[in-house]
Amino acid sequence: MSQYRQSPFANITPVVKNLLIINIIFAIAELILRNRFDMEGVLGIYYFNSPKFNLWQIISYMFMHAPVDREPQHLLFNMFGLFMFGPILETALGSKKFLNFYLICGIGAIVFQWIVQAYEVYHIAGSITIPYPATDQGYFQYGGGEKAAQTLYDVYNGSVVGASGAIFGILVAFATIFPNMELMLFFIPIPIKAKYVISFYVLLELYESVSQAPGDHVAHLAHIGGAILGFLMVKIWGIRRMDNFY
Repeated sequence: MSQYRQSPFANITPVVKNLLIINIIFAIAELILRNRFDMEGVLGIYYFNSPKFNLWQIISYMFMHAPVDREPQHLLFNMFGLFMFGPILETALGSKKFLNFYLICGIGAIVFQWIVQAYEVYHIAGSITIPYPATDQGYFQYGGGEKAAQTLYDVYNGSVVGASGAIFGILVAFATIFPNMELMLFFIPIPIKAKYVISFYVLLELYESVSQAPGDHVAHLAHIGGAILGFLMVKIWGIRRMDNFY
């Protein structure tokens, strides 16, 4: 290949490259093993009080996504965000710190999700933990009717998958460290500063978490949790703005 036609992957940083590879491997494995092994059930993460929860899920859920043959946008959007913003952030932080940052944001995202779920459970049952019922009808014993029972069922049986929490942490960190870097969006023909684009995206996610539409199973609150952790980690680590980094 000519030096003037360099591959867009030539300058990708090592941690970002390996994260992309791992996520793609998990997606392919899910397709191949679907009829023999429930990867989402084992590697997706559940509410901490659910009998389906296992400790390794705190990490493994970040590498699982919705099936690529049914919802390809889940994996594609997350990997696109990692590919676009990850290398710059990894170069600024260093590979080791960037990997720690990625994992902390992913863990923080699910902890935030658990806090909100714990509030929902407490509001219905008077405690953040309940005995797992022998049958689905057991959720009705806490009162509140069908809606409350469905909420409890979803909390205890619904899994969360995806790197979105970690990706939102990357986006917010990028906007905090490089607020004035101009981004080109597909549908807007003029460059817009990162602080405006990413702030709008986070606010949109916050709105969707509050007014969650019927049938929307996206863990918006986990995304917000990752964004909060991303901002806090930049401040805790004392990382300054780098407007002239490039």
